[in-house]
Amino acid sequence: MEKIPFGRARKVLLRAKLRSNRRPLIQLADLRTDFTASLVVFLIAVPLSVGIAVASGVPVELGLVTGVVGGLLTGLLPGSSLQVSGPAAGLTVLVYEAVRDYGLGALGVLVLTAGVLQIAMGLLRLGRWFRAISVSVVQGMLAGIGLVLIAGQLYALTDTHPPAGGLEKLGGLPALITDTVTSADALSAVSVGIGTTVVLALWPRWRQGARAVPAPLAAVALATAAVAALSLPVARVEVNGLLDAVQPPGGDDFARLGEIGVLGTVLAFALIASAESLFSAAAVDRLHDGPRTDYDKELIAQGAGNTVCGVLGALPMTAVIVRSAANVQAGARTKASRVLHGLWLLVFAAVLPWALEIIPVAALAGVLIHAGWKLIPVRDVVRLWREHRGEAVVLVVTTGAIVVTNLFEGVIIGLLMAVAKAAWETSHVHVETVGTVDGVVRARVLGNANFLKLPELLDELEELPRPGHGVELDLSGLRHMDHACRTALTAWSERNAAPSAAVTTLPPPTH
Repeated sequence: MEKIPFGRARKVLLRAKLRSNRRPLIQLADLRTDFTASLVVFLIAVPLSVGIAVASGVPVELGLVTGVVGGLLTGLLPGSSLQVSGPAAGLTVLVYEAVRDYGLGALGVLVLTAGVLQIAMGLLRLGRWFRAISVSVVQGMLAGIGLVLIAGQLYALTDTHPPAGGLEKLGGLPALITDTVTSADALSAVSVGIGTTVVLALWPRWRQGARAVPAPLAAVALATAAVAALSLPVARVEVNGLLDAVQPPGGDDFARLGEIGVLGTVLAFALIASAESLFSAAAVDRLHDGPRTDYDKELIAQGAGNTVCGVLGALPMTAVIVRSAANVQAGARTKASRVLHGLWLLVFAAVLPWALEIIPVAALAGVLIHAGWKLIPVRDVVRLWREHRGEAVVLVVTTGAIVVTNLFEGVIIGLLMAVAKAAWETSHVHVETVGTVDGVVRARVLGNANFLKLPELLDELEELPRPGHGVELDLSGLRHMDHACRTALTAWSERNAAPSAAVTTLPPPTH
């Protein structure tokens, strides 16, 4: 028998020990907790996916399809390990407007193109730049979505179709109240919706019940049971079958990409879905101690999911903070939980579609009204008004612009407001004056001079005392000066300069 040298034997034993201590890819304990977490997320995803589809004006099955893709495809891809993707309330208003303006057939093209754009942004490593978007604009966007969503669901609460725009929805509320009071059927539907919202608000306070059954499922189940027991005359969800609802886009739908309005909607889908997903990722990362999110990879994963959803003609997806937080709180440790949640959605949609037909539409409206209210950052507005009034103004203006116009234009207005606010706040400039012995006034301009502050700066210079020997203007203390200020201040110094002893000092041009 050949002898093995002691040094070599020691290395062999050490390698064997390292292999035995190496963590397996999937541990049994992790799989057990991920399985439980996937059931919790699935039970939350069913009523939310169905409700968002109804509010978006599309067949309910398309909401479930997006949830399935978010679990089985996006759940497997790298990026974030624990956040869960699916149809989100944040895009409900935009999807409803798109389906109304361009038709259900064009929805697949819009979502597919937005997904490809997200993949391109991720490959170009633009994911991290979404963190540079003003938080006030994002909060204003969510608040605007929440207000329009609530206004629209108030109509669904009475089994009535809502008007088109945000202002029309708000303007029609007085007539809606009058019609509801005089209709017994409408009052029945309203009672179901209000009861659902009350259960959603109070259920988490019962800790044992909240651990056993998620609040959305409990609220919808209780509302469904009440309607069945009392035989209330309220509208219920209509189901046509999973395969019948899937309608891939055709050539005529792709031809509409040449329209300016369609391209604007695609851009809105891509930017808003990306921002919401990446902000959600940042929030979920604060909830657990696991691997941090790679923003660029997560953007690619969301884009891949939306591309597939577009091919299937389904709703656009984002990472959903409600499901993601529930996933973490349920003890999920790996991606397996979100993949399994997608599998449960697929089984439910394929095997138990009849279970959806007993759900009252008013109950789903109550779920979405509760979700819309949570999108409105009331406490943040009060805090911002006390600490940063400019940020509060940006938030309120963004919200109002979304309600008055639409989601895309409102966000653009909010971004422009945020940029203007930042430019105004960074253009701090003032003039220091020192009188010399010979009567020449030396004026030193300090700070950042741009066109926004130019009128104020010129007024301040005009008010300088002039003992008769002119002014010596020193601009060397400026950290930044744009072309408009350079031209105006140079002309001013030539008109008001002191005699030959006075020299105007200019900093180098700033590009």
